[in-house]
Amino acid sequence: MARTEFKLPDIGEGIAEAEIVAWHVKVGDIVAEDDPLCDMMTDKATVEMTAPVAGRIVAVAGEVGDQIAIGSVLAVFEAEGEAAAEPLVEVAPNEAAGVALPEEPFVPSEVEAPAAPSAAEARLVETPPSNNPISTSRDAGGPSTSLGTNGDKKRILASPAVRERAKELGIDLAQVKTEGDRIRHADLDAFIIYNRGYRPSATARPDEQIKVVGLRRRIAENMAASKRHIPHFAYVEEFEVTKLEALRADLNETRGAKDRLTILPFLIVAACKALPAFPMLNARYDDEANVVTRFGAVHLGIATQTDAGLMVPVIRDAQSRNVWQLAAEVKRLAEAARSGKAKSEELSGSTLTLSSLGPLGGIAATPVINRPEVAILGPNKVVERPVVKDGAIVVAKMMNLSISCDHRVIDGHDAASFVQAMKRLVETPALLFVE
Repeated sequence: MARTEFKLPDIGEGIAEAEIVAWHVKVGDIVAEDDPLCDMMTDKATVEMTAPVAGRIVAVAGEVGDQIAIGSVLAVFEAEGEAAAEPLVEVAPNEAAGVALPEEPFVPSEVEAPAAPSAAEARLVETPPSNNPISTSRDAGGPSTSLGTNGDKKRILASPAVRERAKELGIDLAQVKTEGDRIRHADLDAFIIYNRGYRPSATARPDEQIKVVGLRRRIAENMAASKRHIPHFAYVEEFEVTKLEALRADLNETRGAKDRLTILPFLIVAACKALPAFPMLNARYDDEANVVTRFGAVHLGIATQTDAGLMVPVIRDAQSRNVWQLAAEVKRLAEAARSGKAKSEELSGSTLTLSSLGPLGGIAATPVINRPEVAILGPNKVVERPVVKDGAIVVAKMMNLSISCDHRVIDGHDAASFVQAMKRLVETPALLFVE
């Protein structure tokens, strides 16, 4: 019977393997030619693999999170209409070219159907409390007995649900006090609070295990490598942005709501104007070759939150753009990253990164450096607070700016001097527009 092996093609220069981040099909599915099969992630991009032929999927190579070598079998197809009652198998990830299929069909053992629940098991609904002060032994939930203080048997009334919960919590119902004729969940709660000092959450979510794959795994590896190899230090300074915010409001009045400026483009301009005096901050450090490359152009990475995790699209030649152009590029790149349409070249090559949480920015941050860069900026949120000016207390708009640096190549004095240069530009915003 004709079968087609689809081998993982070379999906990037210098790529030896790729990670499965999503399957769009499963064994047994019928697909048409060019239907999506799976998403494969390399160091540079996520690529969708499509079916080379129409047919039924009879084997797939591995699960989400597995690494597949270039040239190894990714899936096996059987021409539609030729399917037979043959076993469906999975290909082991990174198995050498050729998919090993079993020689004999696999016959699953019979599974015994679960027995129908008994009438008593089926009745697991807690009965509402009775208005009759005298409850009989046939009351819902079934009574149990315990010995009273005089050795007499005392009836304990509780629903099956209450009994089951008490059993799970290790509570003896005979020790639980109740104001009514039966023990209820509220009585169990009161017993727990009095005897154990806490109240169990009725809305607690069940435990779950999440496999770290794809972009999330890549982020984890990069952040761990950055903290492992780079001796970080942080510096935080406060900026007064009252004048800048007034200027921003005036500029926004000249454009429609679609082109409104945030504070981010102004900070980018300030960084680009300050960097020429501090070239070691606009650099990348190859710690294996022990070489620092200082860049003349500023290729600014913008940390962007997406559904898949944190991505860093890059504004090329940020130093040559004005605030409107920067705002448009920030918006374009953020939308491309969040929609999964960012090109691989737009996600690499940054020389300095800026990580902003906007209104969630908090008071200060110590962002992790985007290795192999040597510095990262973290603007915090703008707040109004009282400040002292010329001996008087006035209300001003303030914002803290954090910077994390690689102490192997940047000294604290240089980092502080760079931030002070940015501070002067931001607090005197007219200087942002002076060539």
